[in-house]
Amino acid sequence: MYRFVENMIKMYGSGRRHREAETCTPLPVSVDELKSKLRSDFGDSADLTIRELVIDGKKVAVITIDNMTDKQVLAEAVMLPLTGCSCEGSVEELMDRLRQRVFCTPDLVETATFEELEDMIMSGFAVTAVDGSNTAIALGLQGYAARSISEPESDIVQRGSKEGLVESLRVNMTLIRRRLKDPRLRFETLRAGTLSRTGIALCYLSDRVSPDILTRLKKRLSEIPLETVLTAGYLVPFLEEKKDRSLFSGVGISERPDTVCGKLTEGRIAILVDGVPSALIVPYIFAEYFQSLDDYSNRAYFATFTRLLKYCAFFISVMLPGLFVALGTFEPEMFPTLMLNKIAASIASTPLSLTAETILILFIYEIMREAGLRMPRPLGYAVSIVGGLVVGDTAVNAGLIGAPTLMVIAISAISSYVVPDLYAPSAILRMGFTIVGGMTGLWGISAVLCIVLVNLCGKSSFGVPYTAPVSPFSPVMFRDVLVRAGWRVLSRRTENVSDLPGAESEAKNDS
Repeated sequence: MYRFVENMIKMYGSGRRHREAETCTPLPVSVDELKSKLRSDFGDSADLTIRELVIDGKKVAVITIDNMTDKQVLAEAVMLPLTGCSCEGSVEELMDRLRQRVFCTPDLVETATFEELEDMIMSGFAVTAVDGSNTAIALGLQGYAARSISEPESDIVQRGSKEGLVESLRVNMTLIRRRLKDPRLRFETLRAGTLSRTGIALCYLSDRVSPDILTRLKKRLSEIPLETVLTAGYLVPFLEEKKDRSLFSGVGISERPDTVCGKLTEGRIAILVDGVPSALIVPYIFAEYFQSLDDYSNRAYFATFTRLLKYCAFFISVMLPGLFVALGTFEPEMFPTLMLNKIAASIASTPLSLTAETILILFIYEIMREAGLRMPRPLGYAVSIVGGLVVGDTAVNAGLIGAPTLMVIAISAISSYVVPDLYAPSAILRMGFTIVGGMTGLWGISAVLCIVLVNLCGKSSFGVPYTAPVSPFSPVMFRDVLVRAGWRVLSRRTENVSDLPGAESEAKNDS
């Protein structure tokens, strides 16, 4: 028992693990020694290819990873020029000739360490090493298969571009650059994961981003102790504020390049992860969950109507089951007479209490949702149809579930999809309010609601208050929160997110 407690303390109380110190090994001068070292590291890996040539008595090796480079470009831009190259001078003269006259690729990088060489070839570069030189030439000839640009599946708009981010980091950078043709748009590349060495690109506008937020973000990314970063969700916990226990996230996510560009103009930073068709956005505030690109494509009055509709739908998805259980259990006289008679008859004809029945239906609904989401698409349709029949008409006719309760859960479930990015916290809060409402009534719901509001008001994202611009209040940015002002108003002076009242440095928290 003591050993178990000691291990748990080490796991959760000892803080972050520090990333192993990266070593820098000089590149071997001999091509044979370089080949031996590569074979030692890669073993008998079948995808490592080394093609050797001899140019005027000097041994040259072209190192690639199979199917990571474009073979046709490799043959035309590297192998063919090398076979026709001649240089009777020194090794340095040969390297200069290769760099200036032989290789005709725009992406040419010179490497001087063995670790950098390995990173290059595993990123799709073709590395050319010459016997006797302590540097190598890496050529960007990436040609691995990638998904074409298509419409995002989870971020659909009626009016606007049908292009979404893809898995290729360079393509995503191009999609953003094409929409923001400004030289102040910056891309900074980093690496995350000691094993995966996943490429990350920070995207921001240099004249609008807060230097303090940018510095803090780079520091947090550099301190990530993960070995592998396979999706953007790996980074989110390390981008949140320390000791943050909120259900809501201060890191946004988007699959649309136009949405990302809109956030960049407000002083935010986008984080692109190689292999992930979405971008993380920091800092992110609560009001942004209720904004969509369609709001700015429609007329202001209709955008305001849909904006208010989203807030109402979120409140219904979270509070409706809990209020229904609380009123039906402790305050039934607050229902209208006809509704009360229906609810009383339903409760009398079912074997479970109102609270247990509501929790059961919520639990079954979540099972159906996960089954329909994870199963293959044809089977997912079948599961949704069968589940709707079983939990719907059949269960009500059998007297296992009351029709009013089923109706309340259905309305709450549909409302939760109006703001899909908030589904996870709304599902947990919905279950929590239902349990509290069934045990303590309206007083318990009021207490939990106050706790949630206090948690929201006390949360921040990179020093920016999470409930801004409502609290603290900002009249300039409030014109795009509950209502959406017209473009004649929005086109006037705007504030960056770092200029909000209450946005202050949190360097002490990150130190």
